[in-house]
Amino acid sequence: MDCYPPKHPASAVWPPGWLRPQWPAPDPVCAFCTSREGGFSATPYDSLNLGQHVGDLPQAVAANRRALQQALGVPTVFLDQVHGTEVLELPLAGAEGAQADGSWTRAKGLACTVMVADCLPVLMCTQDGDRVAALHAGWRGLAGVPLRGLAQRPVGVLESFMERQAALGVAPSRWMAWLGPCIGPQAFEVGAEVRAAFLRHSAQSKQAFVPQGQGKWLADLALLARQRLESAGVSQVYGNDGSAPWCTVGNPLKFFSHRRDRISGRFAAGIWLA
Repeated sequence: MDCYPPKHPASAVWPPGWLRPQWPAPDPVCAFCTSREGGFSATPYDSLNLGQHVGDLPQAVAANRRALQQALGVPTVFLDQVHGTEVLELPLAGAEGAQADGSWTRAKGLACTVMVADCLPVLMCTQDGDRVAALHAGWRGLAGVPLRGLAQRPVGVLESFMERQAALGVAPSRWMAWLGPCIGPQAFEVGAEVRAAFLRHSAQSKQAFVPQGQGKWLADLALLARQRLESAGVSQVYGNDGSAPWCTVGNPLKFFSHRRDRISGRFAAGIWLA
């Protein structure tokens, strides 16, 4: 489990439970993943809830977001995540609160940020450190939808982002990724329709599902993301390996979990260029 002081100069003020991705990212790249620690929200959102849409007091969420930005030393951009495939380039006027499931930037000092509470945060950077991205990968966004009018594989948020970057001249092989905490493979029970959505993309997805009977399956979201990244051409993937310390459901003192608590806050993961 990655839990280290970040290399950013503001490291001394980071709560000890926050995570810094342990990966061979180039020096300009700084990244973070918060935990429940370090905020102002009361139960059941205690304490660093960053989601405005979950029923927490607006003033508490605002204070939490200010505390995050003060700790990082750079502004963050929060999106209205809709389990889709849209990824915005920052800076962009009106990006705060825009409907999208990821952002990327070439600008320095601006943190691409996603919120999660069981879904998978995916942080990405190029090997030369000239651009970074943060993607929100719930199962719907990860499985994707079939290309309109074409009998081809479904395209999810990861493939959509990689294809757009390739169109800009950035080959998939230039990217590396870090997978943050998410619901683990012993807790993520899904129906047969979820498994079918992934199998439409690749038969390899079978490896990520364990039958439970009565049409139910346990799904390994992190493994599914690794498979999708690798099939898209990203060979360097770090972070979440599906083990217990990464599971949001199984670590209630550390992570928010909608599946576990139903009424839950949101933690965040993000990345920027120093």
